[in-house]
Amino acid sequence: MDAMTQPSPSSLRLARWAGGKLTETEGDDALAALETAVAKGPAAGAGTTLWIDMSDPDAALVARVASILGLHPLIAEDVVEGNQRAKVEVTDGLVHIVMFVLNTAEAQAGAHFSVKAHEVDLVLGDGFLLSAHPGTWDPRSGHHFRPGLEPILRPGADHVLWAIVDAIVDDYFPFADRLEDLIDRLQDAVVDRPTRDTLEELFGLKRDLIAVRRAVSPVREILNQLTNRELALIDAQEVLYFRDIYDHVIRLADELDTDRELVAATVEIYLSTINNNLSVIMKRLTGVTVILAGIGAIAGIFGMSEAGSAFAGIEAAGFWIVTLAVVAIAVTAAVVLRRVDWI
Repeated sequence: MDAMTQPSPSSLRLARWAGGKLTETEGDDALAALETAVAKGPAAGAGTTLWIDMSDPDAALVARVASILGLHPLIAEDVVEGNQRAKVEVTDGLVHIVMFVLNTAEAQAGAHFSVKAHEVDLVLGDGFLLSAHPGTWDPRSGHHFRPGLEPILRPGADHVLWAIVDAIVDDYFPFADRLEDLIDRLQDAVVDRPTRDTLEELFGLKRDLIAVRRAVSPVREILNQLTNRELALIDAQEVLYFRDIYDHVIRLADELDTDRELVAATVEIYLSTINNNLSVIMKRLTGVTVILAGIGAIAGIFGMSEAGSAFAGIEAAGFWIVTLAVVAIAVTAAVVLRRVDWI
């Protein structure tokens, strides 16, 4: 998913499938249509499906919709306050699901990106589905909604729930792919030329991986409960669809576990590379010390008391023999150390 834009004002959309006909309304018209549909009785009539979609809802809008639908106050409070953990709860016969959509904020072009999670509340009732989400994410952008709303609303509200949950899970995979690409690039950078910037990117990658895991891991338990618990609001045929999502989440969770191990291994490689580079530096310093020791010997021989007589040509031949031997030893040491890659 691309980086999200700035939040939009609170809005409400109502999609109603009844009598083989689809109607859509927004804003105040949607509230009026919702009141009319609910006033007709439970489930708003046989074969009727309502999808109430709230974008960036404020407290007043949530309270109004909750009053019409007869939601438990705790559900309305969770929707307004947000900051919930990913979960599934059954309250007063309603199924309340909290999930998270992800978006990225680019730090540098082609480099590190930070992941942020945004809460999505889904409330499944008798003949209706209520969704509340940030205005920068549209549940209708999922591929299931491309043919239109009619094929999604016709089977029932539980099918709409499946389509939205599946769209959220599908959007997790691009993040996993980007994390894997970033891991590959950082592994190459660590081996070729480890720098402080590389280490900072590694720690940023670990934070992103944690954010993705926090969003994905609880979904496994959510789908486990939806597929294994006997919920009256979810038809037995729809359970098969949710099991398909469950398989995707299991595979994604395994990939994230592998990515976490790869990041930990990359950090270890970074530390090992730094230690190896330090060892190379110490070897080179040792080689330079060996060469300087020979030069120091020459300097010792050419002391202040000997230099004058040596350049005057009155020094014995042994003096020059020793000097040439020291120079030869220094040159030989430099050649040997170069061949063993110490200098």
